[in-house]
Amino acid sequence: MSAWLEITHPGAMASIQDLGRPGFRRFGVAHAGALEAGWLRVANVLLGNVETAPAIEFFAGGLSVRALELPVRVALTGHFVADRIGHGRRGRIASWRSVTLAPGETLRCGMVSPGRVGYLAVAGIDLPRQLGSASTDARSGFGGVDGRLLSAGVRLLANAGIGDERMLRNPPPFDSAPIRVVLGPQDDYFSPSSLACFLGGDYRISSAADRMGMRLDGPVLRHRPEKGGEIVSDATLPGSIQVPGQGQPIVLLADAQTAGGYPKIATVISADLPRLAVLAPGQRVRFTAVSVATAERAAMAREAAVRAQIADIQPLAETGEIDSQAIYAVNLISGVIDACAVETAAGAELPVANSREENR
Repeated sequence: MSAWLEITHPGAMASIQDLGRPGFRRFGVAHAGALEAGWLRVANVLLGNVETAPAIEFFAGGLSVRALELPVRVALTGHFVADRIGHGRRGRIASWRSVTLAPGETLRCGMVSPGRVGYLAVAGIDLPRQLGSASTDARSGFGGVDGRLLSAGVRLLANAGIGDERMLRNPPPFDSAPIRVVLGPQDDYFSPSSLACFLGGDYRISSAADRMGMRLDGPVLRHRPEKGGEIVSDATLPGSIQVPGQGQPIVLLADAQTAGGYPKIATVISADLPRLAVLAPGQRVRFTAVSVATAERAAMAREAAVRAQIADIQPLAETGEIDSQAIYAVNLISGVIDACAVETAAGAELPVANSREENR
């Protein structure tokens, strides 16, 4: 049976993403897809979706969704908590778990910290594919829902029903290790001192950061005078680090253009690009150079780590108490059912003072 999940507030830059559109860059089509594909895959498996199913990616926080006439299961991944509001109660739940929303119940995602990106997967979500993907490419105007960022009032078709809730037993910690890069292909456009500054300096994510890329604030990188600050436009890819004439690096991300005319000092390895892409403005980053062979090994290690996370998914811990979440989902009676509560990732409930609130 089908159900509807409504976006009541999109927050910042919420969009539909899956694993993107590999193989079309030669036609000028961006890769798109989740900035942190591992988190999207985990969210889908928490619900029993296929790993590659589309989900909602949102920035900073503020995303709110509501189940309409029938219950809908969703799953949350990323570093944030969410408020579950409706039927005379308000509870707070951690991410890295699934939850069933009863008809009329709202889930409001809080601020992401550390980082800037979170995911909300929807059980049985059904969206059309374009070029093999449901990912939104807002710059080109296709994919997702009418090729646009999500807005209030958008309704997503999902599966109705309840199920056993699941959780990720050991959520991944925030990793502040240096970001690994392979130098080039135009590192010869920079002096040895500039390369040393790039690899030894502290950078901060600037406010100019979105799904296309992020500008970094930090040591200025000087081009060799005989080379200049521009090249004949050639191919770029997610992870390319361009350095325009003013000397501040720009890291290209999932929605970036497919060609560019600035020298590329280095490329972020695929294993570390998700870590960089989810950083919020103001967070610090450092770079370290590695070989292509090391980058290949790191890619295999990252895939193994994601597979290990998926294997670590387990039923939500039993508390020995009445499962009020299931009662709300099946809607046995109308009206107020229980007192206010905070639901932890382990399934325990704790009282919250002054948290009773009607569904809004």
